[in-house]
Amino acid sequence: MEGGTVFMIDQNELPFTLRIIESHQYQDTCHAIRTMTVRGAGAIGVAAGFAMAQAILQAPKKGWEEFIMNARYEIEATRPTARNLFYATDRVYNAGNGSAEKAVIEAQDVADEDARDSRNIGKFGNELIKDKFNICTHCNAGWLAFVDYGTALSPVYLAHKSNKSIFVYVNETRPRGQGARLTAWELYQAGIPHMIIPDNATASVMAEGKVDIMIVGADRIAANGDVANKIGTLEKAIIAHTFNVPFYVAAPTSTIDLNCDSGNKIPIEERDENEVLYQHGIDREGKLHEVLVCSPGSHAYNPAFDITPANLISGIITERGIVEAEKESILSLFDRNE
Repeated sequence: MEGGTVFMIDQNELPFTLRIIESHQYQDTCHAIRTMTVRGAGAIGVAAGFAMAQAILQAPKKGWEEFIMNARYEIEATRPTARNLFYATDRVYNAGNGSAEKAVIEAQDVADEDARDSRNIGKFGNELIKDKFNICTHCNAGWLAFVDYGTALSPVYLAHKSNKSIFVYVNETRPRGQGARLTAWELYQAGIPHMIIPDNATASVMAEGKVDIMIVGADRIAANGDVANKIGTLEKAIIAHTFNVPFYVAAPTSTIDLNCDSGNKIPIEERDENEVLYQHGIDREGKLHEVLVCSPGSHAYNPAFDITPANLISGIITERGIVEAEKESILSLFDRNE
């Protein structure tokens, strides 16, 4: 954020075009979050924090409090499942109550902590990855989804930098293809060997013994260890459990919602059916197109997330260490020194 303007990579243009967009008002940043121009738990949270700071900068002297409260409601309504969004908005709102300068500082602190936490997640997660491991991922939880490093991909990056020979199976992650479009793009840029696989090929790949560990991110973690993540994560966890593949969730403690008892209490965002019915891609001449890929006249159900129960999770990788997906272990994270 610079001078009240937020700069973001337009993730909807990737992997075909790398474009930076400028968001000058909090309403613009809200639009970017809602339309998934910026997406990923950490990135959503940071963008929401900056949006809250922008709102405080924009607020008129007359009706200041009403303006700020309405802005906060609008920001928090953009992606209701993402815990980091509420975490960042709350921090910036409280810090900036009466001081725009403090709001901006707090928003930047949230961003800096996001990068630091992601780096530490990589250090702990790297301990789980052995030389010659094959790793499976779902959706995108790399540096695009955070300020830097990412969560699920942070251990992968560190393992690669540690000269471990690794290979990554990248689930395409329908309907928006975050794995095929974003994770694969990140891994390609980093020179990490990988292969995109159809979402429905994961069971076959695991059955053949080709996967040693699966690591995914999270959008919200309940106090009992249940995890909300990109739709399709639940079935991947079931498959991993069936074939005895360790299934880990990587997320900072800011993603944990201690006020949420279980996954049953996590609101699940339902998105526009057109994300299922239409797909975007480029033709052989490099021109971007939107095309209908389903039967004309049919409708689609498009939940953005699902809930993976704690009993299917081998552990949660946080910036403070790896813990079991159960309440006492999760609570212990908040008793540790940062």
